[in-house]
Amino acid sequence: MSDSRPGSFTRILINPIKDLADGGRLSGILLLIATGISLMLANLSGGHDYLAFWHKEIQIGPLEKSIEHWVNDGLMVVFFFFVGLEIKREVLDGELASVQKALLPTLAAIGGVMMPAIIYFSLNQTGSSSHGWAIPTATDIAFSLGILSLLGDRVPFSLKVFLTALAVIDDLIAVLIIAVFYTSNIQANMLLYAAGIVAILSVLNYFKVEGIIWYLLLGGILWYFVLKSGIHATIAGVLLAMTIPLHKIPKLEHALHQPVNYLIMPIFALANTAIILPSNISGLLISPLSFGVIFGLTIGKPLGIVGLSWLAVKAKLAKLPEGISWRHMTGLGFTAGIGFTMSIFIASLSFKDIEFQNTAKIAIIVGTSISAITGLIWLTQIGKTSIREN
Repeated sequence: MSDSRPGSFTRILINPIKDLADGGRLSGILLLIATGISLMLANLSGGHDYLAFWHKEIQIGPLEKSIEHWVNDGLMVVFFFFVGLEIKREVLDGELASVQKALLPTLAAIGGVMMPAIIYFSLNQTGSSSHGWAIPTATDIAFSLGILSLLGDRVPFSLKVFLTALAVIDDLIAVLIIAVFYTSNIQANMLLYAAGIVAILSVLNYFKVEGIIWYLLLGGILWYFVLKSGIHATIAGVLLAMTIPLHKIPKLEHALHQPVNYLIMPIFALANTAIILPSNISGLLISPLSFGVIFGLTIGKPLGIVGLSWLAVKAKLAKLPEGISWRHMTGLGFTAGIGFTMSIFIASLSFKDIEFQNTAKIAIIVGTSISAITGLIWLTQIGKTSIREN
């Protein structure tokens, strides 16, 4: 006999989903589901119609862009605004608020950006593929923290805090890379107008103007000017976040958490993994471009994070947080190789050639999967060892 009690539906279906959301795992699961759905639809009969949907032009006001571009240049501005809020909060009132606390995660993040870039560039020194050097430098904060949350109390809480700080700095570096290296021809007048809007926003902040609506309205104008300036439009989201009063940030983060993680990021995954897989996919995965991305994420990330952290500790510039061992740091390094969202975003900026984009995106999926599985297994074994030792 089936359980028809009113609470049975909640207990069987809703509660597990709520547990996943509370633990930070649901976002990563939705990204995987969206990626799987997008790849499946693109490769079924009629897959070209699915791709054509994302390339359909839509006009909004004076702008006409494809749906894919509206996602990447429009919706992702909200994602970058959310990232910018996290960066500002952590720098002013979080784990990066003092030099002592910020030094080790900063150095670890720098190592985790430099080494993947070096590995990628060593395999792609010439030709168009060299433009993708920044693809394996990114860490997906939601996805990587979701992996750690799967382990529960088998990893110290301080490791999750350290990964959060590292990923925030990694996001900041990614924003700077996009602004400096992935910018087309600059329109000086539009850039000047954008600077004027940032100045007005800063004045609002200085005089402690409380109405968030004014910031958001000016943010929309800022987005338009940045879009037209030649700098990637998503930078507007970060610039706007930097002007939001600190005491307003927690409320905004709370309001944006679900839309960003459960709507915007899955839509981004659907739009950017609509890839028709070639028959020779194995040949595609052994290209220098693929090797650069995969090895950058799976080897470069842990090598750079652990290596530069070890040098900093040995030089007595910093010390490991309490409860974290070098084995934990190695596992964290593997987990930081989950590049997904930001890596795919950078891949779409790196190449105009669709074949290069698709090759990079497939390599990101492979490298991210290997990093996630390796980090999970490594940290699980450390947890079991700790339990036996106790």
